[in-house]
Amino acid sequence: MAYPEKARNPIHQVMPVLAELGARTWDTGYPEFPASSFQISNVHAGTGANNVIPGSCEVVFNFRYNPGWKAEALEREVETVLDRHGLEYDLRWHRGGEPFLTGEGRLRAAARAVLVEQCGELPDENTGGGTSDARFIAPLGAEVVELGPINASIHKVDERIALDELERLPTLYRAIAERLLSA
Repeated sequence: MAYPEKARNPIHQVMPVLAELGARTWDTGYPEFPASSFQISNVHAGTGANNVIPGSCEVVFNFRYNPGWKAEALEREVETVLDRHGLEYDLRWHRGGEPFLTGEGRLRAAARAVLVEQCGELPDENTGGGTSDARFIAPLGAEVVELGPINASIHKVDERIALDELERLPTLYRAIAERLLSA
């Protein structure tokens, strides 16, 4: 790199920011939710040449956050850090939906009872499992539960599911609907 002292390297400038955002304790969790986290999914800069200082650096990131936060507040926090580090930046936010939590209600009780009756055990009620389309339904005031097969290979190479678990689902869904309709 000829004359590196005369150029600004955006990779060097963004590294401390990413380290700070990634190391930050955003919260300690929320009832039934894990702690929120900042996740970097992609970093791109440079031309591929090893002797050219890149003109820009693009970072793609997201937050895995709980109902203790709103998207706007997280966005402000990130912008505060970027400004404090003196970065020139252009942010394009995309909100896929706010986190939600369905409290105890008829649907959760019916699903729990059916799973005990049909499967012989209490379900593991948790907020794991990744992004859910329920994020579009819950804000309308509906109770939401997600019930599906166990899938330890989800989003991995050779993702697969046990057929007996898949075949069992329609019976479970029907029993839950019948319990709700008869109550």
